[in-house]
Amino acid sequence: MDDVTAPTDVLARPDGSPLRVLVVDDEPNLAELLTSALRYEGWDVSTALDGQSAIRLARDVEPDVIVLDVMLPDLDGLSVMRRIRSRSPEVPVLFLTARDSVEDRVAGLTAGGDDYVTKPFSLEEVVARLRGLMRRAGAAAARSDATLVVGDLVLDEDSHEVSRGGDDVQLTATEFELLRYLMRNPRRALSKAQILDRVWNYDFGGQANIVELYVSYLRRKIDAGREPMIHTLRGVGYVLKPAPGTETPGA
Repeated sequence: MDDVTAPTDVLARPDGSPLRVLVVDDEPNLAELLTSALRYEGWDVSTALDGQSAIRLARDVEPDVIVLDVMLPDLDGLSVMRRIRSRSPEVPVLFLTARDSVEDRVAGLTAGGDDYVTKPFSLEEVVARLRGLMRRAGAAAARSDATLVVGDLVLDEDSHEVSRGGDDVQLTATEFELLRYLMRNPRRALSKAQILDRVWNYDFGGQANIVELYVSYLRRKIDAGREPMIHTLRGVGYVLKPAPGTETPGA
């Protein structure tokens, strides 16, 4: 595994305090390497070597992001993630896996994970993926144009709050980033390749089906019981547009 270079910018929590990272891996040497690399980034790192300890630590430290090995001695990583998400539904999860088949990689994301790296990996890659996740989750600097509005759908990029018709919508970090990309491009046809490149920020082995999966997640939360806003354009991709009767006059 490679050494990491000095960080060019330091991501932090909204109050300026260090990001809290929970590293969960049953290999002590690997956990220590990850901990050292992430502390070098200026982050506050906690470490657990098994699933039960990870669940307790997550309750105590309330991490901003979790690095989670899929294979643990007591609980599998997917079970650990589900238990932690029952208390902290929006915390991003980066899976570590020794499996190298596309099906196993997609399985973790299907279960609700936000990203994955396959062992053996470089420390630089893990740091880069975590920085990407945290930027999705709102660790980047605030902007004055932080509110996106399309019809009756409202997204606040600073607070990460989403509502439709005044009703709150709870999204994971990846769902939020996907919706943000769609809302930044209303009425514009976006291909699966464009979405994959923008939301996941790397080549996902051509697995455009992960885009379909997350679009389906969004539809359940955004369009359920309402006039649909997310539309499929056969052979093209997807487009988000206001539902009839919700457009702002003059828009």
